[in-house]
Amino acid sequence: MKTITFKDRVRLYVSAGNGGDGCVAFRREKYVPRGGPSGGDGGHGGSVLIQASPHANSLLDLYYRPHQRADHGGKGQPKDCHGRSGADLILPVPCGTVAWDHETGERIGEVVAENDTLLIAKGGRGGLGNIHFATASHQAPRESTPGTPGEERVMTLELKLVADVGLVGYPNAGKSTLLRRLTQAQPKVAAYPFTTLNPVIGTIMDEDYAQIKIADIPGLIDGAHTGAGLGHDFLRHIERTRFLLWVIDMGGVDGRHPADDFDGLTRELGSYDPALLERPRLVVANKMDLAEAQTYLPEFISRTGVTPFALAADDDTALEPLQRHLFAAFS
Repeated sequence: MKTITFKDRVRLYVSAGNGGDGCVAFRREKYVPRGGPSGGDGGHGGSVLIQASPHANSLLDLYYRPHQRADHGGKGQPKDCHGRSGADLILPVPCGTVAWDHETGERIGEVVAENDTLLIAKGGRGGLGNIHFATASHQAPRESTPGTPGEERVMTLELKLVADVGLVGYPNAGKSTLLRRLTQAQPKVAAYPFTTLNPVIGTIMDEDYAQIKIADIPGLIDGAHTGAGLGHDFLRHIERTRFLLWVIDMGGVDGRHPADDFDGLTRELGSYDPALLERPRLVVANKMDLAEAQTYLPEFISRTGVTPFALAADDDTALEPLQRHLFAAFS
């Protein structure tokens, strides 16, 4: 059986740059009769930071390049010249990324808003040159100090999506198709469960250039709150969404009644975090172009007491009213 790997949590091995050593040198220029110590300081090592970027949609790049190293500082030079400081290494990550120390489990911090920056490994300090050790009684010091090593850490980066709207529903409910029709995003669409293994974000733009970010979150199954299926990998992504679209397959996939799907979503979300049931939502009855949906819809309303927004994801006539509803929810 193929293992499902979720690319929104990665282990990262980071090494900050070492500080450069201080220099021991003396001035011996022709027109400087007294000379003296002139060894400069070493440069500081570069630090490793993560920065929230709107252009980063996942942690996939770091998943395939888990070893990251900042530049070392340069050694001090004669004539009071300091060594070059190493450049900081800034890693772009999606908004909503949380950093943990993998070995201790300590939560280092998170970057939520665009351009938020978090230091995850501090560069070493440059050593002192012999110019710092000259005194009236010690005029020709040969002492210097080495640079200190940069931090080396094993980090775990975890992505919790920051989106306005989260699409939630059982596998094959049509979430990915709906996202494709509403936005320019291109999630994988196929007739088998767990087609979407990583969250996908698309953007709806209104006539006045207002934007709504919609996240297609991988489908959950019964027992997800205990870790079944994609489990917590699914559920934690809806924590930062402001509005939920519950997508129900009104065609009755695999003979399952749509009302049972609604009850299952209620149970799983409430078991994970009861506050999710209080979040603003719109229940969408999808696949209304199927003959079975005409039978299931009145039964669904009767059993749940909810009148859903009925549509077929492939029918453009229903998508525009849905977009207007979403923009009204955020106005």
